[in-house]
Amino acid sequence: MSINKSQYLDELTKNQKIRSIKINKNLDGSTPPSVFIGHWNYPKVYAGPMITPDKGDTSLLDSPETWIQNGKTGKDIFNFRMNLIRGKQLIGVKDLENPYVEKLQSISLSKYSTDSEATFKKRPTGGGYQGESEPHGPSALIKKFDIDEVRWDKKLEKSYYDTDLKATDAVMAMYNHNVPFSKLQKTFSVGAFGEKQNRKLVPTRWSITACDTAISNGLLKEVKYNPTIDSYEVYNYSSLGNNFIIILIPEEWEFEMIETYLKVLNNEKITFIDHEYNKGKTSYSPLQGAYYAGKLAVLEHLRKVHRQSGVIIIREIYENFEPLGVFNVRENIRIAMSQNSMSFETLKDSLNFANNKLKSSTNYYIENSHLLKELFISKQTTLDAFF
Repeated sequence: MSINKSQYLDELTKNQKIRSIKINKNLDGSTPPSVFIGHWNYPKVYAGPMITPDKGDTSLLDSPETWIQNGKTGKDIFNFRMNLIRGKQLIGVKDLENPYVEKLQSISLSKYSTDSEATFKKRPTGGGYQGESEPHGPSALIKKFDIDEVRWDKKLEKSYYDTDLKATDAVMAMYNHNVPFSKLQKTFSVGAFGEKQNRKLVPTRWSITACDTAISNGLLKEVKYNPTIDSYEVYNYSSLGNNFIIILIPEEWEFEMIETYLKVLNNEKITFIDHEYNKGKTSYSPLQGAYYAGKLAVLEHLRKVHRQSGVIIIREIYENFEPLGVFNVRENIRIAMSQNSMSFETLKDSLNFANNKLKSSTNYYIENSHLLKELFISKQTTLDAFF
């Protein structure tokens, strides 16, 4: 099957029948807080709040860091997201002094869920999967939008008012102050970070990858100064139709991610692969946001243990998979890296262990990879020479 990942995910979702929750033209509810910035028609984009008919603490609907660790199923997550109604207006990405955009910024900077009222031009309809970001419910052009008084998160507020601080530096600073990824990504998306002359709205799907990249680059600068690990370490975790194997290799930083979809659509077996060497990556990955989300999660672990390593991630996706967004990769790998690993003296032994955890053989992954194949050949050559 000759198809790129974007086309494949479109095929997965194009025939999905989504039943919209019924919403009238007037909505009195709350935002978790949450916003969504589209990418169509850039540099004018559809931007707006995500509002649920419920009031009170609705933060769970837009807190992907909590879903997997609290045992939420794909159906749970999808239902959360279908209860978020997207309001939208067409806005220029540099039009940050627009009162409507200022409300979106206040929502993103808010520490808590915010009571909201919206009047739509027509009854919201549609909804469904969004590729890189999480799904959402029905949407419509918004005619009027009001929010109650908002209490800003003090950490985010400090970066908002620092108009001399670069956006990537603000993201890294907030990350180091334990601001959840989803929170800092939304704030980045509404143009609340960065040097004043450079601030603008950033489409949600782009802002996710931008934040993953900014944090990964910051972590990698630290990790490269660490000593390498002493043995091969293998981590494994499965949830939401995914099975992850992460192999840490006792060498300097290099990274490869391999994704195989097994009979998710029909009877296919399709693999997407990308890699980088020690100097890092300069071009956009064909694995899209999953590559950067996986890279961030592993680098978090390496910084925590004060080590560096080569990294191979194998992700198998099975029949019950739903494309819920790249949080699925980031959070699954975070959980995997928080658990005990299996340690091995050789790459061959680590691959033999992985082989028992995967539906496709590790021979298949060696043959289709770049780094894994190079590593396997080099290690075998070294062993042959030694003996």
